[in-house]
Amino acid sequence: MASKSVNRRTFLNQAAAATAVGLAIPNINFGAPPKADEVVIGHGSHRYRVVPNWGVLDAGKNPVNDCHEMVEDAKGRLILLTNETKNNIIIYDKSGKLLETWGNSYPGGHGLTLSNEGGDQFLFICDNNRHQVIKTDLKGKVLMTLDYPKETGKYDYPTQFTPTETAINPANGDIYVADGYGLNYITQYDSKGKYIRHWGGKGSENGQFDCCHGILVDTRNKANPTLLITDRRHNCLKRFTLDGKYLSTIALPGSYICRPVLHGDMIYGAVFRSTSDAYPNSGYIQILDKNDKVVSTPGGTAPVYKDGKLEEQRKDMTSTAFMHPHDVLVDGDENVYVPQWASQKTYPVKLQRVS
Repeated sequence: MASKSVNRRTFLNQAAAATAVGLAIPNINFGAPPKADEVVIGHGSHRYRVVPNWGVLDAGKNPVNDCHEMVEDAKGRLILLTNETKNNIIIYDKSGKLLETWGNSYPGGHGLTLSNEGGDQFLFICDNNRHQVIKTDLKGKVLMTLDYPKETGKYDYPTQFTPTETAINPANGDIYVADGYGLNYITQYDSKGKYIRHWGGKGSENGQFDCCHGILVDTRNKANPTLLITDRRHNCLKRFTLDGKYLSTIALPGSYICRPVLHGDMIYGAVFRSTSDAYPNSGYIQILDKNDKVVSTPGGTAPVYKDGKLEEQRKDMTSTAFMHPHDVLVDGDENVYVPQWASQKTYPVKLQRVS
């Protein structure tokens, strides 16, 4: 584990070298060094202070049940989806102050994706109980509903479809729906909701899944974007072309990861349980670099590679930061917000980056 002083010296040396050749240095401040009594988790270049009581609200007025997912809009507001129908959407500022709430018709609110369309932003909500994907504006007005994909010929009735996540291609607005709790197919639509194709299904082959819980359009390679799709019970992420052809697998042994989240060159993911999906309160966060290597596991054991393969990871038994992480949101200051499933109706956990 790199020390704070080493990281600071490294950064200053890099800054001096860059300045000498006229390069601009980003103004990044990960905060003061942690105090002795503060909880710090993570490894190497990605370590975090657990911020006590962030986002805690009056549960009588603004309750949560499962805090499933979070996104950040263009105004820097943090949008949380919960399956508590008194307020399905809770919107915070970064200090944890409540800004707005709406929504009482999403009893199975599970997946939350933010899309950008011509300068406007929209939400895609996957509802397990309604067996639908619903597109809304940021005030909650419903703009489109996707029902079960009968065009595929794979579904006999609507309740076979239990979507967990969507991803939106920023280039053309295509919508990808992961049916992680249903028949495990990925269904692709155009921006208007017209069916294009499907692939996957439940199984152990490369192009199949056992809980395709999350999906992401990975745009790090600008010339050749791909899809990263969770195969949760097989403890991995799988990479596909945008038209559904299998490319490769990123093995994450021991980690029941929910969805991949892109921030800069890094992939972040919440692991809701480790070693077994029947092991309660065993979750953590995983952070992968641009080479798809795990570099930090806040709340879990340090990542170790042997002969190029990641060894099985598990919960760090000294850490009490998490119960069942379900998603991560990384803000512009490199802080991480973690909504949790089945975690005693607690509000999201904030992690402030310290290295």
